[in-house]
Amino acid sequence: MDVLVVGTGGRENALAWKLAQSPRIGKLYIAPGNGGTGALGENVPIDAMDFENLVKFAKERNVALTIVGPDNPLGEGIVDLFKLRGLRVWGPVKAAAHIEGSKAFAKRLMREAGVPTAEFEIFSNHDDALNYIREHGAPIVVKANGLSFGKGVYVCMTLAEAESALEEIMVQRVFKEAGNEVVIEEYLDGQEISIHALADGKDFILFPPSQDHKKVGENETGKNTGGMGAIAPVPFVSMEALKDIEVRIVRPTLRALAEHGAPFVGILYPGLKMASNGIKVLEFNARFGDPECQVYMRLLKTDLLDILEASADGKLAGMNIEWNSGFAVNIVLASGGYPDTYKKGFPITGIEEAEKILGVVVFHAGTSTQGGTLSTAGGRVLGVSAVGDTLQGALDRAYEAVELIHFEGKYFRRDIGAKALI
Repeated sequence: MDVLVVGTGGRENALAWKLAQSPRIGKLYIAPGNGGTGALGENVPIDAMDFENLVKFAKERNVALTIVGPDNPLGEGIVDLFKLRGLRVWGPVKAAAHIEGSKAFAKRLMREAGVPTAEFEIFSNHDDALNYIREHGAPIVVKANGLSFGKGVYVCMTLAEAESALEEIMVQRVFKEAGNEVVIEEYLDGQEISIHALADGKDFILFPPSQDHKKVGENETGKNTGGMGAIAPVPFVSMEALKDIEVRIVRPTLRALAEHGAPFVGILYPGLKMASNGIKVLEFNARFGDPECQVYMRLLKTDLLDILEASADGKLAGMNIEWNSGFAVNIVLASGGYPDTYKKGFPITGIEEAEKILGVVVFHAGTSTQGGTLSTAGGRVLGVSAVGDTLQGALDRAYEAVELIHFEGKYFRRDIGAKALI
């Protein structure tokens, strides 16, 4: 069957890589794709937000299933349009994706469903928000309400940081209309983990827990990013904890969305804090995390096409997803200056040598091929993934591969997975 993957990042490269292994795959299209996806299928020069032309392409090419990767098209209703035009598509409708599109909506939904989360207040007025921050003091968390590509969350350890975060979001409008409202939350201690639940509107299957590394700097310092690397599974998350997450977080959230007339189809991804006073939800995403997707695709044994079809068709009940043993890791190679300003267009070398290391696969994100030369074209350039019997073994392979890849301004974190090794 012919399949279209919508998106341009490392997540979409990983999905295309896994889909290409399916014995049932026919033509594989990636729109718009990147410098790596063209080796797996056909890159189609249609932007992920150009819904009408994507629909037109899917109809003309008799695409049997369209798989939507990124948050933005989901939040703007691409799935609704595909369904309206009679096309088979995987991902949540706009009303369900709103759980990511509006942090305020997600927090209110959690309060209503009794899902454990940090105490919070929502503000649309800067002065009111400022007064609240000054009353409560630091540490405190300030979040832009709307979609901000993983960069709109400020964990503020001082009052000055919180005031500055509020200024950036609500006055300078660095996230544009995403900053119309802010969610201000209590600070939670403990480690962060990523949970991914594959849902079909009625049933769901939990993936193994993973851990993203959101901050640009080592030891979780500096600005938030879309993710600087990930590991899976997470050694310190017990089966009991996973059962608790399933019963108290995933199930009631999916039930609440269905009761709101928005049954969820796709990947529901709660980011959780393993806090001293229990497991709590930080936020929800309505799609795969980018670095997390890359490690999941390395561990997944079952045919991805089978899984996504079952999810899209409401047929997950009784399905069993198999995983390879061991660990997978992902190290993001970013452009110098990311997540702020950075230069593009630098040649990339060394990927072939890196992939000669046992267990290593390099996924492309911000890359393009111009005149036969692979060059940097984004903030997160590559995701160097590796598998191993142990977490340390997988990390050793990935970091060995990282050293073989070169482009001007290459930046990466050297502490991915370190907290899980303690």
